[in-house]
Amino acid sequence: MEGDAFSDLGNATLLETKSVQRFHRGFVQAQAILDQNRLLISEIVQNHRLMIADGLSRNARLIRELNNNIRLVAELYAGLSVSFAESMDACFDAAGARGSDDKARRKRIRSG
Repeated sequence: MEGDAFSDLGNATLLETKSVQRFHRGFVQAQAILDQNRLLISEIVQNHRLMIADGLSRNARLIRELNNNIRLVAELYAGLSVSFAESMDACFDAAGARGSDDKARRKRIRSG
């Protein structure tokens, strides 16, 4: 019995480590895109202030790129949210800390 408890604890720790690594990678990716967005916004503002035809037409492409980046960040955060929920479920399951009733109660209720 005692060996099983240590095995479950080891599995939960391994799952936590993998989860932390996954979250770190996701947040690093999101931050890189957000940093790029900061540069895009600066260039868009500069082009707008200068009111040069080339710069203004370039803004259309920059704004499309910015919108695409925002979509990517939203997808990354959505994936991280799902991964977090799954890893928490796996950790609780590995530790034997909850039953099916707790799982149903923990689900987030989304408003329409």
